[in-house]
Amino acid sequence: MAMKASLQLRIGTQLTMTPQLQQAIALLQLSTLDLRQEIQQALETNPMLELDDDFGEQRVDETRDEEWSSEIPSDLSVDSDWSDTYPDHGGSAAGSEGPDFERQASSQSLSGHLAWQLAMTDLPPRQLQIAESLIDAVDNAGYLAQPLDEIRDGLRQQGLEGLPTREVEQVLLRLQQFEPTGVFARDLRECLMLQLAALPDDTPLLPQARRLVRQFLEALAAGDRRLLKRRLGLDDDALDTTIALVRSLDPRPGSAYADVSSDYVIPDLVARHDSDGWRVELNAEALPRLRIQPDYAALIRRADKSQDNQFLKDHLQEARWLMKSLVSRNDTLLRVGREIMARQIEFLEHGEEAMKPLVLADIAQTVEMHESTISRVTTQKFIHTPRGVFELKYFFSSHVGGGEGEGDAHSSTAIRARIRKLIQDEPPRKPLSDSKLVDLLGKEGIQVARRTVAKYREALGIPSSSERKRFR
Repeated sequence: MAMKASLQLRIGTQLTMTPQLQQAIALLQLSTLDLRQEIQQALETNPMLELDDDFGEQRVDETRDEEWSSEIPSDLSVDSDWSDTYPDHGGSAAGSEGPDFERQASSQSLSGHLAWQLAMTDLPPRQLQIAESLIDAVDNAGYLAQPLDEIRDGLRQQGLEGLPTREVEQVLLRLQQFEPTGVFARDLRECLMLQLAALPDDTPLLPQARRLVRQFLEALAAGDRRLLKRRLGLDDDALDTTIALVRSLDPRPGSAYADVSSDYVIPDLVARHDSDGWRVELNAEALPRLRIQPDYAALIRRADKSQDNQFLKDHLQEARWLMKSLVSRNDTLLRVGREIMARQIEFLEHGEEAMKPLVLADIAQTVEMHESTISRVTTQKFIHTPRGVFELKYFFSSHVGGGEGEGDAHSSTAIRARIRKLIQDEPPRKPLSDSKLVDLLGKEGIQVARRTVAKYREALGIPSSSERKRFR
C-alpha cells in the first residue's frame, strides 16, 4: 500500500520564550550579591549602559523614540515555572561595599531547602514520615540515591508495617514537584523529563524534545544527527532548536545548593515603623542605579543604516531590556515582601512568640502567583527589620493545631520560641520535662503532642530535662 505525500499549511500561535524574557525570569531568583555581579558584567560588555552616580530604585527612562522600545512590553511576567529548568546563578559575591547593616549568613543546603518546602506542604503524618526518608536519600546533585525498595524496607523497620512500594511512589511524585525542578529523579532521563514537564505546553518543539529525552538520549550523546532527524522527523534547523532546548536543562539540579562557606548578604527590603505604621520598602542602597549612556544614545538618532549604528541600536535594546527586567524583579519582590510582612506585623512588634502560621499557598493566592514563584522570590532575599536581618523564607511557618477552630492554630516558629522561653524561666533544680511542657502549652491554648515538643526542643539544641538538671 503506497502512502501519498501531501503538504499542509497550519497557522497558529505559540509562546516563544525569548532570551529577554528568560533574563527577566532568571534575575528574579538571583541574590542581591549575584545580581550585582550580573550588572557589573553588563556594564563591562554593553557600551550603552553606565552607572548612575547615585544609588536608588531602578527606573527605566522614557524616550521619545518609540522604535527603541517597541519590542519591550509594559509589564514583564516573571511568574513562570519555566525558569525552574535553568540552573541557579551562583558565583562569587561582588566586591563592592554594601550598606552598614550587612551581616553574615550561611547558604542553605539542598536537604534544608527541601525540608523547608516539606514543612510548607500539607501532608498527613504517615506521608510526612515517608517524605522525610526520601529527602534523606537525595544526594548533592539532587538525585534519589537509594532504590525505592530499600527506602520502603527502612520505613517498615521504623513502624510502617505493610507499607507498599506504590505508596512510597505516590509521595515521591508529590516531592518531584519541589524546587529545584528535576530533584528526586532516579536517573538522568527522569530528571530531564521532570524539567520538560514544567515547561508550558505550547513551548516550540516540546513534544519532540520529550521524545528525544525519553528514547534517544544515547544517540544525542553519540552525536548521531542522522538517526535523530529520521526518528524525530525534523530538519536541521528544528533539530538544532530541539537539542538546544534539551541542553538548556540542568542535569544536576541540586548542585547549586551544595554547602558553601559563609557569605555576606545585603537586605533587599527594609521594614520600618513611622507615624503611619509599618512600611516595607526596597533597600535603596542594595543595587547600583543604571542609565542609558546619553552620548551614544544621541548618535543613534542619525537614523542611518550603517553597521556601527546597528551595533549601537542592538546594545541599546539589550540595555533597556535589562533595566526593564530589574524594575520587574523589584516590583515582584516588593509585592511579595509587603504581603508577607502584613501577615507578620505581630512578629515585628512582639517577636518570635507572635509569629503567625504562613505557607507558600497563602501568599501565592493573594498576589496571584505560582507557589514556585513565591519560593524563588523568598530564597536568598533578605529584609532588614528592627529585630534583625532575616531571609524572607524565615517568616513562613507550618500550622500546628490549637483549639477547635482554624484561628486557634499556632505557627511552629512561635511554639519553638515559647518552649525556649519556658525552659529559660524554669526552676534550676527542677527542669521542665517534655510532658510538663505539653501541659503548660496546653494551658495557653497550644495543643501539641509530647513527641512534637521533644522534636522542637532538640531542634533548638536544648538537652532533655535530666541532662539540664545534671549540668546545673
